[in-house]
Parts: sequence; structure tokens; C-alpha cells
Amino acid sequence: MSFEWYEDEVEHLEQTRLDVSCPVVFYGSSSIRLWPRLESADVVNRGFGGSTLEACVYFFDRLVLPLRPRSLVIYAGDNDLGDGRHPEQVLSWYRDLSAKIERHLPGVPYGFISIKPSPARVSIIDRIRLANRLIQDETEHREAAYFIPVFDAMLDESGRPRRDLFLADGLHMSAAGYRLWQQQLAPYGNLIFTPLSNCCNKPAVSSKDGESGV
Repeated sequence: MSFEWYEDEVEHLEQTRLDVSCPVVFYGSSSIRLWPRLESADVVNRGFGGSTLEACVYFFDRLVLPLRPRSLVIYAGDNDLGDGRHPEQVLSWYRDLSAKIERHLPGVPYGFISIKPSPARVSIIDRIRLANRLIQDETEHREAAYFIPVFDAMLDESGRPRRDLFLADGLHMSAAGYRLWQQQLAPYGNLIFTPLSNCCNKPAVSSKDGESGV
């Protein structure tokens, strides 16, 4: 698969000057990129528009590794499924990304926000459920990984995606959607905002230091 159409945005992110040491990095698709006021003194937004989980694996060495994060929060997979990929493929890319994190950032905790149910993709909601279940099961076998469930909280009483959580396109989230996500992430604050000592005393293992990427 070609990733050329991401290049302009990825290069812009690479060139952005950051005066942050050992940040908490939020990484993934436009659901991360469009998150209002996400960046702060110790949080870096590394979302890029239209990103798939496959693309997150591909650009990890360029967008995440140089930041030496002390923790990671990931959201992706939504666009993979929307492009017709199967839940098992999404799981495979999650495994590839996990392997990169664990190889190059040993001991750094990383959370995966469950793939959201959106009105625009209600036709594939069962595939979203399956992908979430597969990834959640996978996190249970990885010491540094954890799963952040948002899927059920985004459904109405009839089991359909809540319209108020989305913009008019039925895909990107509204301010209400991000408020709900903040609430869902709150119980994981101790894993997200880990002590600075979690990374600053040890360098990230570069894929150029004799290590091959996944």
C-alpha cells in the first residue's frame, strides 16, 4: 500500500518544533488530530488526517520514536474498517504497532482507545465490535498495553451511535463527543500521565541502531 498522500502532513509534524521533554503522546487518526485543546505542557498531539492503523505502524519511527514519549495513547482502526479491511487485519496491524512500541520503547505504557461507533459507519458496526474485541483480548497478553473502552458509552438506548456526539458528517466527533472521551479516559489517568522518570533516564531504542522495524 502507498502512504504517499500522508507525506505532506507527516513532514509538517516532523518539522514542528516542540519544547517538550518525555511527553505523553496521543497518536492516530483525525479523531486525535481534531481533539480540541489536547496539547499542553506535557502532551503532544501526533494525529494525522485519514490515518489508518496500518499507516500508524508505517510512520511510527518518524512521528513517535523521536519524541521519546513516557506514555502513548492510540486511536486508529476506524478508517481501516471503513476502507473495507477485515477486523483480523486490524488486529494484525495492532500487533505490529505493539511490537514496535515494545521493541523501541520498552516499559512505556500504551493505551488503545476502542474504535468508535459512528452514524456514518453504522453499516459496519458489527465489524467494529469484533475488531474491538480482538484488540482488547490482545492487550490482555501484553504487559505494557491497556484498552480504553468508549464504544458502549457512545450508543443510545436503542444501541445506535448517538448523533449528538458527532458533527454533521456523522463521522467526526463534536465537542460533546470529546467531552465523553475525556470522561472515559479519566480512570486511566495514572497510566497516561506516568512519572517523567518512566522514559527520561533511558533512551529510546532507534530502529537505526541495528534493529529492524516491524
